[in-house]
Amino acid sequence: MRKIHLHDTVALTEDTKAQRFLSGGKILLRRGQVGTVVEELGQGEAFEIEFAQADGQAYAMLAIKPEKLMLLYYEPLELAAAS
Repeated sequence: MRKIHLHDTVALTEDTKAQRFLSGGKILLRRGQVGTVVEELGQGEAFEIEFAQADGQAYAMLAIKPEKLMLLYYEPLELAAAS
């Protein structure tokens, strides 16, 4: 399993309470909510994740432990041909 890196696309594995980025209002980020890794905290102990609308406007940013994130893939893993 590949480790999470800066700029990776990830999804939450559980519902998470957060505050709206600009207004401070309370929101619930749902399991499966998609975000982007914008910073590694510690040595991979947590990641700062930005959650944004389809138009790119950020609505939440918060630190999340890697075990509460699922790395998303856009391309399949190429397997070695069987001998």
